[in-house]
Amino acid sequence: MANILIIDDDDLMSAVLQQMVRDMGHDALCARTLREGLASVSAQPFDVVFLDVHMPDGNGLDHLPRIHDLTNAPEVIIITGSGDPQAAELAIKSGAWDYIEKGATLKEITLPLVRAIQYRQEKVEARAKGVTSLKREGIVGNSSRIAECLDLVAQAAANDSNVLITGETGTGKELFARAIHANSGRASGTFVVVDCAALPETLVEGLLFGYEKGTFTGAEKAREGLVGQANGGTLFLDEVGELPMANQKAFLRVLQERRFRPLGGSKEVESDFRLVAATNRDLDAMVQEGRFRGDLLFRLRAFTIELPPLRERHDDIKELARFQTDRLCERYGLGPKGFSPDFLSALCEYPWPGNVRELVNAMERSLASARFEPTLFSKHLPIEIRVRAARASLDHETSVGVSVPQPELPTFRQCCEDACDRAAQEYLHNLLAATSGNFAESCRISGLSRSRLYALLNKHKIKL
Repeated sequence: MANILIIDDDDLMSAVLQQMVRDMGHDALCARTLREGLASVSAQPFDVVFLDVHMPDGNGLDHLPRIHDLTNAPEVIIITGSGDPQAAELAIKSGAWDYIEKGATLKEITLPLVRAIQYRQEKVEARAKGVTSLKREGIVGNSSRIAECLDLVAQAAANDSNVLITGETGTGKELFARAIHANSGRASGTFVVVDCAALPETLVEGLLFGYEKGTFTGAEKAREGLVGQANGGTLFLDEVGELPMANQKAFLRVLQERRFRPLGGSKEVESDFRLVAATNRDLDAMVQEGRFRGDLLFRLRAFTIELPPLRERHDDIKELARFQTDRLCERYGLGPKGFSPDFLSALCEYPWPGNVRELVNAMERSLASARFEPTLFSKHLPIEIRVRAARASLDHETSVGVSVPQPELPTFRQCCEDACDRAAQEYLHNLLAATSGNFAESCRISGLSRSRLYALLNKHKIKL
C-alpha cells in the first residue's frame, strides 16, 4: 500500500483524486496550499505527490526542486488545469514523473500513478539488496541528486554497456567513471584515460591504436596504443566532444568490432574493453552542426548519467568543504580547522561556476590565507566569493524598496480575449444556476463534454 499526497486547492479535483487513490487500495492525504503540502511532505514519507501548478500561495513548479531534494524524495506527478508545453518541459527536467492536464480521464491519470508506485517499490527493493552499496572513493555528498547518480552508477556497473557521462566542467565526471570501473566486473583490469582535448590531431590514431617499429620517423620501437592497454578493463574518453572529426569514423568501427589495426601493422588486434565517455559539450547540437557524428553519439550513450552542477547540490557544500579541508590539512601538515558561520554562509551564497573543482581551489586558497589560524572566516576566502556574498546580502536588504512599474495598456487581441473570458464566465455561472449544479444536465444543455466543461470551470475558478 502506497502513501499519496495531493496538493491542490480545487476541492472537486482533490476529492476525485482522493477517491481514486483509495479505490486502488492506497492512502491519500490532501493539502489545500503549497505551504501545507510542503510541511506534510517534509514531515512524513510519501511515495507519490500530485502537485497542482497554480496554487493560492504560489506556483507548484517553483517548489518542485525542493520536493525533489528531500531525503527519499517522492515521485511527483504535475496535474494542472492549463497545459503549457514549456511548463511540461520544465517539470520533466526538474524531476517530475509526469505532467497531466485536469481534463484527462481517470484512466489517463491512474496509469502514471500505477507506474510511479511500481518504480518506487522496485527501487526500494533494489536498495534493500545492497545494489547501491558502492565503492565511491572521492565522491562526496548525500543529496538526492547525488544519490540518483550513484543509483545509475550501480546500474551501469552491473553490465558492459557504453556509458556517456555529461555535466559542466568540474562536476566530477572522471570520479564517476572510476566508480563505474571500480564496481564492475572489470575492476581488476586497467582504467585507461584518454584526454581527447589534449590529443594532437596528427597523432591521434598512433596514440589510440599504437604503431609498429619504423612506421614513421622516430618510431624506433613498436608501441601499444591506449585502446590495447584497456584490454580487460575500462577505456575512459574524457572530453569526447573534442575528438577530431577525421578520427571519429575510425573509432566508431573499433566500438562496433572491438578490433583495430595498429599503424604500420599487417594484422588486426582485439581489445576487450568497456567504454565510458564524458563531455561538457552539447553533443546533440554538435551533431546538428555537423561537428560530431550522429552514429558515434548513438553508440556512446547506450547509458547516460547527467551530473548536477554544485549549485543544484546545495546540501552537499558543507560536507564537501569539510572533506576537502581535512584532506588538505593532512597533506600540508596543518592542524584541524573550524568553520565560522560567515564562512559557511559565503560558501552557500556562491553559485560555483567551476563546480567542485572550484570549491577545492577555494579551500586551498583559504588555508593558504589562514595558515596556522585554527578557524576559517569569510575573510580567508578568495575575493570573488566574498564579493558575491556581500552583493547577495545587499540585494536581499534593498529588494523591499523596488518600485513596481505601472501596467501597460493591453493589446487589442488581449482586450478581445478578456471580453470573451468574461462572457464565458457569466455563461457558466448562469448554466450552473439553471441546472442547480447538476453536472450531467449542464453538459447536455451546453453541448460540452465532461472534460471540456470541467476544464472551463477550473480555468475560470468556478466551483460546483
